[in-house]
Amino acid sequence: MLRLTKAPNLAMATLWADALTRAGIRATVQRMFLAGASGELPPDQCAPEIWIEDDALAERARDIMNDLQNVPQRRWFCACGELIEGGFEQCWSCGALMPR
Repeated sequence: MLRLTKAPNLAMATLWADALTRAGIRATVQRMFLAGASGELPPDQCAPEIWIEDDALAERARDIMNDLQNVPQRRWFCACGELIEGGFEQCWSCGALMPR
C-alpha cells in the first residue's frame, strides 16, 4: 500500500477515494476519525489520508488527483447579463445553463 496524499477534510478525502475507485484504482481513506484528536495531537498528523493498494498505479493515481485538484475555472456572461465565474455551469440569477 502507498500513501498517495493527505486531504484537507474527511469530505474531500472520501470524494477523492471514490473517484480513484471509479477509475479502477482501489483506494481507502485512513485516519478518518482523528480530526477530533487535533489539539491533543499535532493537527498535521490528524488529516485524513488517501492510500492506494497497488503501488504500480501511483503515477496514474497522481494524475487523477491532479485533475481533481485543478478543475479549470471558467468565466462567462449569461444572457441576463450576470458574470458567472468558477466551475458553475448554470446562472445563479436566472437559472440559464452555460452556453456550449
